Amino acid sequence: MTTIRRFCCNDLLRFASVNLDHLTETFNMSFYMTYLARWPDYFHVAEAPANRIMGYIMGKVEGQGESWHGHVTAVTVAPEYRRQQLAKKLMNLLENMSDKIDKAYFVDLFVRASNTPAIKMYEKLGYIVYRRVLRYYSGEEDGLDMRKALSRDVEKKSVIPLKRPITPDELEYD
Repeated sequence: MTTIRRFCCNDLLRFASVNLDHLTETFNMSFYMTYLARWPDYFHVAEAPANRIMGYIMGKVEGQGESWHGHVTAVTVAPEYRRQQLAKKLMNLLENMSDKIDKAYFVDLFVRASNTPAIKMYEKLGYIVYRRVLRYYSGEEDGLDMRKALSRDVEKKSVIPLKRPITPDELEYD
């Protein structure tokens, strides 16, 4: 049976094998620690019965006004645990937190334009491509900014796609 629980410091020493996928962004330890300290409710791990990490989600809540939103910084599942709807469960957890607790307008995420399986999964979860960010990944590959409106965005304004691609320096950060 799979257990989904909050990520803890010890998990930082145990989750490297999940990050081995070439499409998974990896960060330095201080980056993970910052998320763990600032947004602990948005950082969860899925664990197999033998305490093996199956996957995790890391996110945050940010923005102001109608730009107040949940953000998926990383979601990944180890290859041997894929196709079990684990990513969907982790995404639902972050979406519910953003919607019900933090009253966000939408959830967004960035995905490599070449990562077709992930894009299809996000579309099945109700995400749309909001905009293309040119050379978002290491100044080479384009990223897609995908969004899903939450209940607070009654008119779904947050998911009206932009008509033109943008560059990373045009992104608004909090």
